[in-house]
Formats: sequence, structure tokens, C-alpha cells
Amino acid sequence: MGNCCSVQCSFENFLLRGWDFIVGHANYVCKLKQTLPTLSAALQELRALRNDVQREVDVADQRLLKPFERVQLWLSTADTMITEAENLVSNGPQQMNNLCLGGCLSENCLSSYKFGKRVAEMLQEISDHKSKGAFEKVAEDQPAASVVVRPVEQPVALESTIQKVWSCIEDKDVGIIGLYGLGGVGKTTLLTQINNKFSTTPNDFKVVIWALVSKDYDVGKIQDRIGESIGFLETWKNKSVDQKAVDIYGILSDKRFVVLLDDLWERVDFNQVGIPKPSQENGSKLIFTTRYLEVCGEMGARKKFKVECLEPEKAWELFLDKVGDETLNSHPDIPNLAKQVAERCGGLPLALITIGRAMACKTTLGEWKYAIEMLKRCALPKMENEVFPLLKFSYDNLPDATMKCCLLYCCLHPEDYCIPKKRLVEYWFCEGLLNQFDRISDAQMQGDYIVNSLLSACLLERDGEYFVKMHDVIRDMTLWITREFEVTENNFFVKAGAQLCEEPDVKAWERVKRMSVMENNIKVLKETPKCPNLRTLFLGQNELKVISNGFFQFIPHLTVLDLSRNFGLRVLPKGISELISLECLDLSATFIEELPIELKSLTKLKMLDLSYMHNLRKIPQHLISNFFKLQIFGMWLLQNRDYPNEDNVSNGDNEKLIEELKGLQCLNILAIPIHNMLSLEGFM
Repeated sequence: MGNCCSVQCSFENFLLRGWDFIVGHANYVCKLKQTLPTLSAALQELRALRNDVQREVDVADQRLLKPFERVQLWLSTADTMITEAENLVSNGPQQMNNLCLGGCLSENCLSSYKFGKRVAEMLQEISDHKSKGAFEKVAEDQPAASVVVRPVEQPVALESTIQKVWSCIEDKDVGIIGLYGLGGVGKTTLLTQINNKFSTTPNDFKVVIWALVSKDYDVGKIQDRIGESIGFLETWKNKSVDQKAVDIYGILSDKRFVVLLDDLWERVDFNQVGIPKPSQENGSKLIFTTRYLEVCGEMGARKKFKVECLEPEKAWELFLDKVGDETLNSHPDIPNLAKQVAERCGGLPLALITIGRAMACKTTLGEWKYAIEMLKRCALPKMENEVFPLLKFSYDNLPDATMKCCLLYCCLHPEDYCIPKKRLVEYWFCEGLLNQFDRISDAQMQGDYIVNSLLSACLLERDGEYFVKMHDVIRDMTLWITREFEVTENNFFVKAGAQLCEEPDVKAWERVKRMSVMENNIKVLKETPKCPNLRTLFLGQNELKVISNGFFQFIPHLTVLDLSRNFGLRVLPKGISELISLECLDLSATFIEELPIELKSLTKLKMLDLSYMHNLRKIPQHLISNFFKLQIFGMWLLQNRDYPNEDNVSNGDNEKLIEELKGLQCLNILAIPIHNMLSLEGFM
């Protein structure tokens, strides 16, 4: 009896389970009318979400961000789901045609059951997958190196400057740093070493970008170089400047970055390029190199560092490295000659490297002596072909012809000469180079501006408050320019500080426009040169004792004559009266005892300097008053002597001289000793 009950219960359970199975399977078929449209809608939502995520991943790729692996897996799974769901939706109409009895039965029950079940499962899978696709971020920062190490051909001794710059990089208050200096001084090398230091020194910067700007400033090219540094595709370069700026800004605005711009010649517009301006808030840095201090100001550099030429010891080490021990030891006298060659390079790394390489195989004394002589003449081929053209870019970039002429004028002075700024501007004025103004007091402003511009361009160097100097290599470059490019306009003959004992060959004078033989040992000027074009003649700091009466006879256009600091010169020749075009006469620190009355012919004089003429006994009456165009007159620090003479205005307290000066309407700058304040009344 018990067995009968057990069989009955098992049969009932079997029937119940079978019924549930049939009903469950029937539900998959019966609900197809609802589930298929629901699946179609879910498919659209999944496809839209997948496209949104893919778009974010594409942007991340463009910005050098690495997509998370879970995001990549989600996209791959979504693609598979979308493909299968699309197949289910497309097969839906055929499956619906197989249904009968209000959609509860099917002509092919097994097929409809499997299809309905898969639709239901797909709906659940899509729902689950959509919930996993709500990503806050789709990518992480690219873990690749953030700085590209750049090759440095020859490390130059710049350690102290690198340390100063690095201190500024670590200073949160300094965002923009300018490195300026002479062409070839090592600015690019310095910037390269700073770039490479980011790869070896712990720092918080995400990316270090290098971009060469160069002379022909082009925003698009700078953007392309930045784009290459941050990994943009080649096709990105086809975008407009504005679009590139937006992309660059988008990448850099949420990062701590360093941008290194090499060789700026003018201001780079941050907004136009797309570089977020470094600030204390974003902690980013911009470091650039330029030849111009002025560009540092225009770029808003918080810190400015001048890259100086090498000290003699470091310069010698660099030169020695390029020449090599084998060449240096090939003859016992070569080291001394090599030091002379290195000294001619003035500590400029470009010149030291270029000339050092050129001399690396020169093992005879004759070759080294020849190199020294050619360097003195600014005619060594390696300098002319490799060094001077690079430096000439700075000359070419000067804004106008006036500034170029003023720079070339400076090479009339000897090497390492301390040029008085005030005297330089006065000479420029008398030469007519400062043609914007008629009065020296006004022209002084233009002259000061030009001097400061040349200082800013590192074409001149400061030497205290009142003097400037020319670097030896810059002077050689300007002489090369006058010889190779400006022969027609500026035919120069410069033998300043050349240890001449005699005046130059007369033939050399004929075509010359500006001549300087100052700081030599010339004692006599005995020839009668024909100089139809000569405008400038520097004869100062010689040992002149005699100037022949006919020396000035055929120099009709001479404008500036400098005879200063010829301590043996006691007499001016009467032939000086031939210089009717003369506008500047500098006789300071000569031992001339009397000004000849023949000077009255020099009616165009604008400047006359008689300072430090301790032997001057006589200035003829009515001589000074004849210089009615005179604007600058100096007679400072003469020995206070009294030479009574009715025809002498320099006796006593200079009262006669002062009376003559009062009649000069153009007089603008006066430097004379005043013994009586009443004497000043006529000048007020």
C-alpha cells in the first residue's frame, strides 16, 4: 500500500514539473510580441552608449591618454552584442509569422522557443552591459616617457647657469624663463641640457615639449612641432591654426607641462599657438632662448639669464678637445700658437668648436701661423663659411639701415676697446646717421635707443655705466660684412690696433669711405692722399708728431676727424682749412699749443672737443664765433694758465671765449670751466 502512494506522488510531481516546463517555454513564444520591440529599443540605446564611449576613447587617444583595458573589453563585448541583437531583430518578422492562436502556439514550436528564449536573454545581457558602461574616465595618462632625450654634441661648461635655471623651475612663482645671448654662445646647448635633465631628475611634470621656432616665425609650424612632441597624427597637421590651437590647449590645460622654445626672434603669442600661459596655479613652465633681451621682456619672462661666453680656461678646454692631443703634441711650439688661435675666438663656443675642428689635422707651424694671420684679417674660410653667416642673422634682423650703419661704425674701434657711449652717439650725429633730429640733445634720445637695441641684440656689450664694447668675433663679423656685403655703401679700411708704424699705402685710401688707424704707432703723415669718398678718419691714440701741410688737401668730404690722444702732436697744419665739409673735430688730449686761424674755414663744424689739451696757449679771437653751426663744444680740464694776448680768447677766466660762445645760436652741449656764475647768464 505504501508503494502505491509513493508512485502516485512521484507521478504528480512529474506532471507539475512538466506543466511548468511547458508553460515556461510557452511564455518565451507568447511574449515575442512584447520582447522583440523592447529588444529593438534596447539595441538602439546600447548602440548610442557604445558610440559615446568610443568617441571618448578616440579623444583620449588624440590626447595621448591610454584607454583602460576594462573600457576596451566593454566596447568589444558591446560590438558583439550589437551584432547578435541586430540579427535577432532582423529575424523577428519571420518568427512572428510562425505564430498562431493569438501568438501562443507556433508552427515550429522548438524554433520559436529557442528564438524567444534568446531574445529574453539578450534583453537581460544588454541591460546588464549598459549598467557597466557608465565610466567616469575612459583612459589614464600615457605611462610612456614624458621627455624625449635630445643628443648634445659637445657639453659646454654651463653647469652654473643650468643650476640657476633649475632653481627657477622649482620655484612656483616663476613660470616663464628667458635665456638670451650672442649667436653661437651655447643657448641651444643649454636648453638641450635642461631638457635632458627632466629625464634624470625627479619632477612632477607630465610632459616636456621641445619646439624649434627659428627666425621665420610661423604659428602653424610651431604648432606642428608641438603636435609632433605630444603625439598627434600626421593628418592632424591639415587642420587650421585655430583648430590646432584648441587641440593643443585641450591637451595641455589639464597637465603640468614644460614647453621649451628654441631660437625666438620675436614674441610668440600663447593664445595663437594654444599654449596655456604658465602660472602659479597650473604650475607649468615655459623656457625659451633668444638673441634679444627685448624678446625676454615681450614674452613676459619672470627670470632672464644671459648666456655668457666661456672663461679663458673653459674656452681652452673646449678648443683642446676639438683639436686633439695628437695634433697639439706634434710640435713643441704648437700649443702656444694654439692658445693664440683659441684667444681669437673670444670664448664663443661656436667659433672654438668650428676652428678647433678645422685645425685638428694641422701639424705644421706654418699652418698655425697662417691661421692666426687669417683670423686677424677676419678671412679664415671656416669663420667666413660657418660662424659669420650665423651671426649675420642678428645683423640682418636689425629693424632699419640706420641701426645697421651704427653697428658697423663700432668696428672702427680696436679689439676690446671701451667705447664711450656719449662720444659714439655724438659721432653718429655728426655723420648724419641720426637723421630724425637736427639737434644733438634730441638726437641723443635716438642714439641711446640704438645703443640699447644693440645691447639687447647682444651685438654690443656693456662695460660699466658709460661704455660699451664689441665682442671680438662680432667685430670680426662686422668687418666681414663691410668687406663682403656693404662695399658700395660702407667701404671700410680698419687697421686699428694693428701696430702700424707708418701711414697706410696711399692707394688704399682712394675708394675708402671710413678709415680707422687709431691706436697704432704712426708718427708722421707725410703723403698727400686722394680720398674723394672719405667721410670718417680715426687717427687717435697714435704717436703723431707731424702732419704734412698737404695731407688734407684732397679729402673734400671728410666729416669726422679724430686726432685725440696724440700726445706728441703740437701743431696742426694750415692745410686743415681744406676740410670744408668737416662737422666733427676731436683734438682732445693732444699737445697742440695753438689753434690755427685757418680753422675758420670749417664753418660746418657741429662738434669741437678741446678737452685735456694741457698745452693749449692760444685760441684766436673770432675763431670760435665763426662756427655758427656748432652744437657741441668741450674744453674741459685744461691747465689754468694765463697767456695775455689781445688776440687770444683763452686767457684769464675765459671771459672772451664765453662771450663768443654766447653768440652761437645752435650751441646745445657745453663743457667748459666756469669761474664766475655771472658768466652763465647768457646761456640761461
